[in-house]
This record gives sequence, structure tokens and C-alpha cells, in this order.
Amino acid sequence: MTPRIREIPYNYTSFSDREIIIRFLGEEMWEVLNTLREERVTGRSARMLFEILGDMWVVTRNPFIQDDLLNNRKRREALIQALQHRLQQVDARANGNTLALRLSGQTRVAVDEFAAWFPRQLELRRKVLKRLGRITCRDNIRFDGLSRVSHVTDASDWRVEYPLVVVNPDTETEVQQVVAALNDIGISMIPRGGGTGYTGGAVPLRADTAVINTEKLETISEIELRDMFVEGEEETRQVPVIRTEAGVVTRRVAERAEANGHVFAVDPTSQDASCIGGNIAMNAGGKKAVLWGTTLDNLLSWRMVTPDATWLEVERLNHNLGKIHLQDMAVFRLHRYEADGTTPLAEPEILRIPGAQLRKSGLGKDVTNKFLGGLPGVQKEGCDGLITSAEFVLHKMPAFTRTVCLEFFGSDLTRAVPAIVETKQYLDGLSEVKLAGMEHLDERYVRAVSYTTKAPRRDLPKMVLLIDIIGDDEDRVAEAASEVVRMAALRDAEGFIAVSAETRIRFWSDRSRTAAIAAHTNAFKINEDVVIPLEGLAEYNDGIERINIILSTRNKLVMIGRLLEYFASDMPELRALKAGEAPAEEESEESKAIFSAKIETAVDLLQQVRHRWQGILEKLDELAV
Repeated sequence: MTPRIREIPYNYTSFSDREIIIRFLGEEMWEVLNTLREERVTGRSARMLFEILGDMWVVTRNPFIQDDLLNNRKRREALIQALQHRLQQVDARANGNTLALRLSGQTRVAVDEFAAWFPRQLELRRKVLKRLGRITCRDNIRFDGLSRVSHVTDASDWRVEYPLVVVNPDTETEVQQVVAALNDIGISMIPRGGGTGYTGGAVPLRADTAVINTEKLETISEIELRDMFVEGEEETRQVPVIRTEAGVVTRRVAERAEANGHVFAVDPTSQDASCIGGNIAMNAGGKKAVLWGTTLDNLLSWRMVTPDATWLEVERLNHNLGKIHLQDMAVFRLHRYEADGTTPLAEPEILRIPGAQLRKSGLGKDVTNKFLGGLPGVQKEGCDGLITSAEFVLHKMPAFTRTVCLEFFGSDLTRAVPAIVETKQYLDGLSEVKLAGMEHLDERYVRAVSYTTKAPRRDLPKMVLLIDIIGDDEDRVAEAASEVVRMAALRDAEGFIAVSAETRIRFWSDRSRTAAIAAHTNAFKINEDVVIPLEGLAEYNDGIERINIILSTRNKLVMIGRLLEYFASDMPELRALKAGEAPAEEESEESKAIFSAKIETAVDLLQQVRHRWQGILEKLDELAV
């Protein structure tokens, strides 16, 4: 059967009619509906059925309407009575048709379930509020529409189910107590901080879910110089350490470290809104990872509430103050405590993980290894516990920094991409300067963020490379930056060096605008990391572009096929539109001929385009002549 336009009213969501009908009535009823349409026994009854589903759908997907109906019994009963009245009329028009009666019968079941949701929801809310009200301030327990809408998705904008309740504990102790209470009630839980994730990790997949928002856990310590044993050293040395709770915004930690002459290495693009708990759960990195690694490399210890509402504290021993995979063996001590947070559940456990197991050789990160040797919390996206606080090692702030921006304009990326490897190898070979940050922006990203070209050219660069060079000798840093620009110029690049803090911030500003990609693609996006060897970047870019061309062309061919099928049918919608211009009996033979000629011209053009695009697919890898 030819797919129809949307007919369910009030549907402002991304769900299609088919998805809504299957959600309420089941897939079998979708097939029944299509069968009735083919038999042409629907009509007014179908419209009334869609009105029923539309009324239920708009309530199901709008927490503000839910709040109104939950608080107003009369309005709620009036809505349900209206739904049942329409169903009676649908039954009356069925004329004994078995399929039509099956469809209305299943709709009645859906209406009954819809009506039963309200008293169940009120009772569940009372139960949750009563239990959690003993633990935290009642203002921290939110059932209102605004709170639920604000926590239905993360930065991906992927929406599945609205949460039942949003809980905002004031302290780490309250977090544990909330988890224990929700376990007793049987409510699913999702930890959440700033909601900046692009992977859908904080998106509720079940309706009766509690989102535990940790943004009120915002304590951040002063920087402490702690005596520590560092791998390879016989005596302890003082290492700058900072402790922060899970809800502290990443930028605040970086600012405190910088104000005291140190560097906080965790530097995701979302640092102005992301929180420390999420950084740990996602093992966030950023531009500084090229020198100091990701979150995992810089953690000294972290504390979390496990799914069974006990405490787990993980402490890294013999820290190397660098990238963890460079250690032969990374060692962690695991302390487990009862609900009070101080009574040990067992003797501390030592977890030993070969450093090479934590990173894939030659890549710097292994996105296929979520398990990380069983290390709790890190890179688990909140699945094995709720992180409440952590301690990080800090690094020495260099005296001088230069930010280099390289814009590559050549059409051949195989010439531009090797500049990444060359630059890194050159800077790694210097003793007095270091590569502190590197970020590659490809052509699609450059277009999406409306990048402002620094070179005096009209066209946008094909690739942009941002680099931070640091050191304590200003002359050596300046020389290294100039040499990087000179090397890039041999590969059709123009380079610019930022000295002042304001200019360096401006150079890096485009890098943080990842949300612009969603606007560029006109869709939500779910991010997943891709890690490839630097020397394979050009091949990777070409491969991705090839996939884009193939999928785009296939989509066009499918659209042409659908159009040709439509033009070969009796085209009921188009003919109905044309018939509205004049009565059918007044339509002349001449107008019919003109109409048919236009259709033939359109079909001929579509067939030519289809042939051309099919040829592109078949000869995609051949050289153009």
C-alpha cells in the first residue's frame, strides 16, 4: 500500500502515524488498518479513530498537559468520556465488519490503559515523594513538566521517554540515600550532570525512571601539595592535587588550577557546561590530551555510589603523572564501604591492569574497550555507579604559550593531512618546548560552524589545524611556532600565530561549536568516538566522503523510484487537486492531453536522471575523463 501523509492530529513529534499506532495498538493493528483501507471500509470512522489516538498521544508526549490533567479530575474525566464516546460511534459505523471491530476493540484497551495511567501515576508520585522527602528537601524532588522536559534528553536531542521524577540531592550522602530508596521502590535511575553528552547516555528509555541530577554537588577544594610516590622515583614528591564533587563545571576547575599556576588537563569542548562526574563517566579528553591524556590519566581517586547503594572508592597507586598506557602496570586500590560511607565491607582490593590494555597501540584510545580491565566508573557512562566526587593531579603551567592556526586550501588532502604527523614528530623531538594541544577540523566541520577564514581568501579551507605550543623559554617557543608555520606552508597552508591570551581564545573558539553540526545536518546526532592512526586520516576522510556520496545517491534513486511508481498509478491526490479547479464533467480533452504530456515529460526526465545517477554509483571509483 502507498504510504499516506500524517493523519493523526496534534502530532508535533518525530513519530510517524505507523509508530504511534504500533505504540498504542500493536503492529498487528497497523496491518489491520491498512487492510481496511484497501477494502475502502474506513473513512469517517478512521478519522475518529485518529482523533482518539491524537488526543492520547498529545497527552503522552506533553508533561505540561499531564500536569494539568493530574491536578484537575473533572477535566481528566471529561477527556476520557470523550474518547469513549468516539469509540462508541466507531463501533456503530463498523456495520459488523470483523476487522473494524477488532481495531476498535484494541483501541478500547488502549483507552482503558490510558485512563488507568493517571491514578497509577498519582499514587506512584505520592509514594516517591513520601520516601524521598525523608532524605532531601522536597524542592529537590521535581515531578513538574519543566523539570521532566529539561531531563528528557541530553545534547543529542534524542527523546524516548519522559522521566517520572528529577531528584537534585544536596550532598554526596543524600545521593546514596536516594539510590537506596529508589531501589526499594523499584524505580530505574539515570545519573546526570550538565546534560552535555552527545551519546544519549542520560536519555531515559523507560517511563518510570528517576533522573538523579548531581549539579548541586559543587564543592571544589583549594589546591593541595600532597606527598606522593610517583612511578620510577624512590622518594615521595609534592604533587598538586585538587578535589571536586561531581557537579562542578569543568571550566571552574580549570580556572582554579590556572589561577594557582597549574593546568587541569581535562578539556572537553563542552567544558563551559559539562560536569566532572560526566567527564569521568565518559573518560573525556580534549585538546590537552595530546600531552597529558584523558580524564583517566589524570585521576588520582574517585568515589561513587554503586547500584546496590553501597560506596566504592577507587585510588590509583604509583601514579606516573602522565599517560597511563605508558606504565607497564597500572595499579588501583578499591575500597568498599557500607551505606554510612565509613564502615568497610571487605578488605581493600588491588586491581592490576597492564597499561597497554587501557589503550590500543598506536591510537591513544581504544573505543572498543569500554570495560577497561574492570576499572569501575571510568568510561562506563554511569552504568556501574553514580560518581559523586574525585581527586585529580594537576600539572605545571608553562611560562609561555603560542597557539598556531594552520589553514589548508589545497584540494588534495593527501598533501595536507601528513602535516599533522610532521608537526607532532617535530615538536616531540624538541627538548625545551612541548605540544600541549592539537585539534583537526575537517571541511564539513569548517562549513558547519561558519568558520571565519584568517587568510585573505574568499574560499573556506579544506582543513584547519589548531596547535598549542608551550615552554619556559619564550624564544624557543616562538621559534618552534614559526617552524611549524614554515613546514605547513610547504603543503599549501597559511599559518597564523596567536601570542595574547585573548587571541588564543579566539583561535580555539570554533573548536567548541560542535552543536553546529546538528544544525548543518538538520537532525539530532548521537556522537561516538572514532580513533584512527594519524597517518590514516586522509584515507579515512576519503572513505567517509565516499560513503556519504553512495548513501546520498542511493536515497535519490529511491525517491525517483517512488515518484515513478506514483506517476504510474492513478495519482488520486494529484487528480483530486486538479479536479478542484473545475468540475470533472467540464474537463476538456485538450486539458487531459496537456496533463498527460506533463506527466510523460516528468517521467522521461526522472528516468534520465536515474540513469545518470545509477552510472555514477557503478563507476564511482573510475577516473573522471
